[in-house]
Amino acid sequence: MHEVDPRENVVSTTTKGGDVQRLAVIARLKPDARPRAMELIEKGPPFRPDETGFERHTVFVSGEQVVFVFEGGKLEHLLRDVVENPTSAGALREWEGLLDGMPSIAREAYSWQRGDPWAEGWGE
Repeated sequence: MHEVDPRENVVSTTTKGGDVQRLAVIARLKPDARPRAMELIEKGPPFRPDETGFERHTVFVSGEQVVFVFEGGKLEHLLRDVVENPTSAGALREWEGLLDGMPSIAREAYSWQRGDPWAEGWGE
């Protein structure tokens, strides 16, 4: 079951373990920054996703963009904890020199997974 909290504009999916929220952080890479970005991605996140409460964390790279997808309950709280942690904050600063401008936040607007009832939509 999917619910949109109008106060936060975050989509929550109810699962056996509770609500899971998803969001993406989208950043444009500076020219020639992709090789270093790939090195940082290969190192893995500067935090332990399994110990911080995340359900899933994925990184996509496309051309000159990098997209970090986070899933978990109370997601904004989890992300704040990561950013404010001195260890992960230091590692996150490595990205500052690679990014062209400020990253943007994309909040889930639609999701489907097997087992969900199909609702007609998108002009069908």
